[in-house]
Amino acid sequence: MDIKSFKEKGVPGPANYFTGTVHVKTLITPEEDINAIMAIVSFDAKARTNWHTHTSGQILTVVEGKGYYQEEGQPKVVINEGDVVKIPKNVKHWHGASHESAMRHVAMVPDRDEDKTEWLEPVTDAEYNS
Repeated sequence: MDIKSFKEKGVPGPANYFTGTVHVKTLITPEEDINAIMAIVSFDAKARTNWHTHTSGQILTVVEGKGYYQEEGQPKVVINEGDVVKIPKNVKHWHGASHESAMRHVAMVPDRDEDKTEWLEPVTDAEYNS
């Protein structure tokens, strides 16, 4: 993979998992026989994931822009280019772009063969704006 393909946005993210305009570019496919999931996720301003969990945890590396990350019961935190977010196993969370800036991150889920990602309810505007 060359740097040009790294910058491609990919395909639209499924509307049942995201709010707003989101694109997903898969970096590791199951056919490559690597036991991980890795993708670049591009969020337009105000776009975000639903609440969700990963039984194997998740690692986010912000590569562009400014966004938010929140674990259930915790305050929302700002994430910026260069930040790495290590999300523990089975922690309910969401992530996405800030109000004024688009954001791109590399998302990795280790242990693809065992991971169960559970997509939950959308993040409400009140939760996002808090």
